[in-house]
Amino acid sequence: MTHEVFAREESALVARLGRETLRIEALGEAIRVRATQNRGFDPGAVSGLLPDLPEGRPDIVTGPETASLSTDRLTVDLRFAERGIFPGLLLRFTDRRTGATLLEEEAPHFLWPGARAWTARDGDLWHVETRFRATPGERIHGLGQHQHGRFDQKGCVIELVQKNTQVVLPCLWSSAGYGLIWNSPGVGRVELAENHTRWVMEAVPQIDYVVVPGATPAEAIGTQTALTGRPPMMPEWAMGFWQCKLRYETQDEVLAVAREHRRRGLPLDCLVIDFFHWTKAGEWRFREEEFPDPSAMVAELREMGIEPMVSVWPSVNVNAETHAEMARAGWLIEARHGALEGAIFYDRAPDGLNALKFYDATNPDARAFHWSRVREGYVRHGIRSFWLDACEPEIYPLHPSNLRYHAGDGRAVSSAYPALHHRGYAEHAAADGLEGQVLLSRSAWLGSQRYPVLVWSGDVGSTFGEFAAQIRAGLNMAMSGWSWWTTDIGGFHGGDVRDPAFHELLIRWFQWGCFCPVMRLHGFREDAARDPRYGHDFSFGGAENEVWSFGDDVYGILSSYMHLRTRLRPYIAAQMRHAAETGIPPMRPAFFDFPDDPALHDVSDAYLFGPDLLVAPVIDAGATTRPVRLPAGVDWTCAWTGTRHPGGRWIEADAPLDRIPLFLRDGADLPIRP
Repeated sequence: MTHEVFAREESALVARLGRETLRIEALGEAIRVRATQNRGFDPGAVSGLLPDLPEGRPDIVTGPETASLSTDRLTVDLRFAERGIFPGLLLRFTDRRTGATLLEEEAPHFLWPGARAWTARDGDLWHVETRFRATPGERIHGLGQHQHGRFDQKGCVIELVQKNTQVVLPCLWSSAGYGLIWNSPGVGRVELAENHTRWVMEAVPQIDYVVVPGATPAEAIGTQTALTGRPPMMPEWAMGFWQCKLRYETQDEVLAVAREHRRRGLPLDCLVIDFFHWTKAGEWRFREEEFPDPSAMVAELREMGIEPMVSVWPSVNVNAETHAEMARAGWLIEARHGALEGAIFYDRAPDGLNALKFYDATNPDARAFHWSRVREGYVRHGIRSFWLDACEPEIYPLHPSNLRYHAGDGRAVSSAYPALHHRGYAEHAAADGLEGQVLLSRSAWLGSQRYPVLVWSGDVGSTFGEFAAQIRAGLNMAMSGWSWWTTDIGGFHGGDVRDPAFHELLIRWFQWGCFCPVMRLHGFREDAARDPRYGHDFSFGGAENEVWSFGDDVYGILSSYMHLRTRLRPYIAAQMRHAAETGIPPMRPAFFDFPDDPALHDVSDAYLFGPDLLVAPVIDAGATTRPVRLPAGVDWTCAWTGTRHPGGRWIEADAPLDRIPLFLRDGADLPIRP
């Protein structure tokens, strides 16, 4: 009997060589590749793809030495590559319209290893390296949120590990004309080097990725989000102004802030109650001493048109009343070796440092139990939206190799934790009939965007350098197909409410925040002149962080942008509706809409907010002008002065402290000026 390497199995192309099995399928116009050295593919593997995927009708050709699978847009060819005494298989993806090679595997050496290198780990887990040939001049964008400050990711090594400020969304767009979804929840890295692109996974059962056609970013992201999910329509209230600080300590303080906004005639659409309002972590309810009547608080906020949001962590204090039950049921993340406390962090009762574990969001029973406590502790009082903080999960020291989840080894599944956490909230809220929910989250993974999840960029510092880095991080989130995104306006830590230098940073960040998908003021503020504990003691909380906290001059500028945000809400709503329908994010690089203007390729500090508004934040201290590239092919009008400029050139835009440069496309009519 002769072994045939290539075979057609229903609508899939399957190749078996040695112990490796490759399965290649069409997902509409995209192509999915899976590979394993195990006896079969893991049927329970965590996936970021939608459960109902489009069926492809590919053309499949097999022969003794080669095989291919083609969709309307792509072809993948498989061929033997002589390698030492035993051949390997190499894959090459081409664009059927142009014939251009988009992505091609390569072996690093003519003897060993192959393009897909497998090294045995524990059980059915493998250390895997998948290597592709580099394309000269290629630009790469996406891969989630990282704080390296780079816009073009080419030349970077991107860590695939969830951390505070670092969000793993393993999908990218390449200027070579394709998008790629790396559908593995394991930990590892991707090397975007000049001489190769290499995906390295520490310990996973299989390789799983999807190549999508992407001559333009819009094409790639439209297809990518069709496979991983598109956001719901954002609730109308979430498009307004959000007020937050670390932290509002009592019910009276929350209501006083809300009433003061209304007294001053200031827009306020969401008021967030941060951590330590609870009894103990893992009990998930209000502390009665500080919040004696949450139902009355929520009712008054809603009467004022303000949506309350409450911070909920996935951590469980070992002293919490829920800990013993969750441990007995196996609903906590466990250690593979030795004891695991999860983290040592501040908590209430006793106040101070405590040992915290984390509930296992990969376990559906644990998700159901967690929601039952959230329902009893918050939902019955009228809370429907939650701040899902520390959901990476924030375990320090972080050793994924020592974590054991219901879904498997930490090395193989850790990246998916936030997405499954989101899934639990979204599905249980829907079952309970809750509508208009938003989940503010510090982390995400593939598929999180199909739930009402708003990612913010984490606990970044209050500096102009970190401010600039957030713009680039946000644009790469957009290039990852992410629409609901924001930051802590002013940065999280290091801002002194009395410092004029911080006032300038806050103004510039606030102006930019007006043109983010969500406008949210937050921070752990210092007030060194009043009390050294401000900004340094979590239990004590931060200094004031309302727009009137920084003096009259600052207040006048900040309040004007709050009102501007209100005037823009119909335009923002239209962009959010477009995102829900197409997956196209409202905040996106200028080359997204103008791919034929090469001068825009490296513009990383200005962007489009919807199709009609070019936003150019001021990211340098003391600057009162800044250069702006106006995209070619249309005219642009200064939103402040009405001056019209032809596109396709650079201008020096005026930027006094009270003004962010804004330009309207082809005379678009947006209510920028009062």
